[in-house]
Amino acid sequence: MASLSKIAKIIIALTTISAAIMELIDTSIVNVALNQMAGNLGASIEDIAWVITSYAIANVIIIPMTGFLAAYFGRRRYYMASIAIFTIASVFCGMSTSLWQIVLWRFVQGLGGGGLLSTSQSILFETFPGKQRGLAAALFGMGIVLGPTLGPTVGGIIIDSYSWPLIFYINVPFGIIASILTYRFIPKSFDISAKPKIDWSGIFLLTIGIGSLQYVLERGEAEDWFDSRLIIWLTMVAVVGLISFIWWELKQKQPVVNLRILKDWNLALTTLLTFIVGFILFTSVFVFPLMLQRVLGYTAYETGLTLLPASILSLLIMPFIGKRLQAGTPPKFFVTIGFITLMGFGILMSRADLNVSSGFFALPLMIRGAGLACLMVPLNAMAVAGLQPRDIPQGVALNNMMRQLGGSFGIAIINNYIAHRAAIHRTDLISNIYSGGQQFTERYNQIFQGLQSKLPVAANLQQQTYRVIELSVMKQTYMLSYLDAFLYATLFILIAFPLIFFTRNRRISGEKVAMAGEAH
Repeated sequence: MASLSKIAKIIIALTTISAAIMELIDTSIVNVALNQMAGNLGASIEDIAWVITSYAIANVIIIPMTGFLAAYFGRRRYYMASIAIFTIASVFCGMSTSLWQIVLWRFVQGLGGGGLLSTSQSILFETFPGKQRGLAAALFGMGIVLGPTLGPTVGGIIIDSYSWPLIFYINVPFGIIASILTYRFIPKSFDISAKPKIDWSGIFLLTIGIGSLQYVLERGEAEDWFDSRLIIWLTMVAVVGLISFIWWELKQKQPVVNLRILKDWNLALTTLLTFIVGFILFTSVFVFPLMLQRVLGYTAYETGLTLLPASILSLLIMPFIGKRLQAGTPPKFFVTIGFITLMGFGILMSRADLNVSSGFFALPLMIRGAGLACLMVPLNAMAVAGLQPRDIPQGVALNNMMRQLGGSFGIAIINNYIAHRAAIHRTDLISNIYSGGQQFTERYNQIFQGLQSKLPVAANLQQQTYRVIELSVMKQTYMLSYLDAFLYATLFILIAFPLIFFTRNRRISGEKVAMAGEAH
């Protein structure tokens, strides 16, 4: 690959990171718009959740195939096609007038977005060879953390001030600019491709296996898990499909996903650690906004603003970590700090209560931001450290897939856990409420008198008083359940923590990455 000027490198970095952020924002931006979309499209809240599910299924299917697709079509061409697919699908999402129209176009958008994520990372790593590699990992890590966190903030601003189609239309100018910059500045040498044989059987088995698994994770809670025949059948399809996929791919000389690279000890362990990081990244962004909006009465916009300072802290820390890695600091050092820090975040969050102010969350969220910064850069680097240059795109794709799957598993598990804990907490709280008890009587009289001064005489004050008490019980129930969820997530970090010490400290060869571009 020809030498690039500093300006060209900066433009390529901005283009690839912006595209990755755009894709990741779209994984969470619609969460705050579901109510408005359901009303506008005449769908139930349960059905409108397909807007999230279809995107996630497409994402997780395409991500592991990006290495193969980039090799077959050429990385630059495939990247431009992914941007175009994502942008065009965004337009049709915004123009949709029915539920199933938007579900279809969200799936197409997910296919384009999944291609953006891993290909962005490969292009960025190849653009910054040698000692600049740590900086490239830091820059990409910023996008990984910033994307899911910015989603609710941007979505909240749009929903509060405009209407839901703008959530999709906002992608269009960024997609057009990214396409122009990619065509103009990313070298044509990225399009050198080996034209591998298309592994149709592998693509089919991956699609049904990983697609069924993602559906089960996304929709299991809504369909009562294994009380649903569909969930049972899709679980069996996922198991059979994935086992068959692994068996088939290990037999092929030119597999669509080269699973043999997982023989590299570092990559295998790093993908597991990345899975846990995805679990924490996506579940914390899922649980925290729910707690603030459902229990503490925050708006979507206020919730996003609460999350923003910690994301900025991550952005400031990551370049420093990238430089320290370049200087020879072992990745294990930062990964260890990151996991310990995230455990601290979970413990601090579990100490919240119904009376906390927004200031309470500043410290734990800052700790979370610092912890994720310490993990993203070293784990991205460790994943490809021991791979042959030709295998680096596959390693990047597998690592990204594991982060996305970690998030899907995390949200499914945490959702189920919150529902289970809510039932327990509600039973415990109600068992302590009984007519005639001194505390209950005092509380009842206080609420009754307060309502008496505000409601008309004809109002059923007794019924209204019990309703207020019920709402109070529900708020306390969910608050306790969300706090339990933070501790539960912390337990997963603790279980995964020993894996860090089995990884090997390796420095990454920038030359290998440059050679990877030539191989493709």
